[in-house]
Amino acid sequence: MTAGIDLALALVENDLGADVARAVARNLVVYHRRTGGQSQHSALLELEPKSDRIQAVLTYARQNLSEPLSIERLAEVARLSPRQFTRAFRQETGQTPAKAVERLRLEAARLMLEESRHTIDQIAVASGFSDLRRMREAFVRVFGRPPQSFRRSARAPASDATVIG
Repeated sequence: MTAGIDLALALVENDLGADVARAVARNLVVYHRRTGGQSQHSALLELEPKSDRIQAVLTYARQNLSEPLSIERLAEVARLSPRQFTRAFRQETGQTPAKAVERLRLEAARLMLEESRHTIDQIAVASGFSDLRRMREAFVRVFGRPPQSFRRSARAPASDATVIG
């Protein structure tokens, strides 16, 4: 099934361009029937670097969110100087490395809030925030609401469920 989706996205990109294909891909990141207020799009799809170096950095960051992800460490992964890395990263993704790492951490934390039973403190640590306060501040700044509201929304019954009977 995913090969069919990849093919369809490639056709959309050929016919309508990369921006439209990205928008379609974001819209496809949904469950058929989601509960409550779960998010419909992935911030991870917004980061589409053109070079293998920056792609390797994003892959490394996604796999090591609970670790410190300093500019120096990410530049090592890219095999660039910190200054060259920062410039190349921003040019390819439109974001600073720090902003991108925060978005990756927020996305991971949001998914864990919606899909796991870990405590919010455990999720803060697992997603790389130094503590719950910092995670909460990032959630409010980016999403406009605290992490607890994502947890409540994910556990709320779907309002559009059809009763068969």
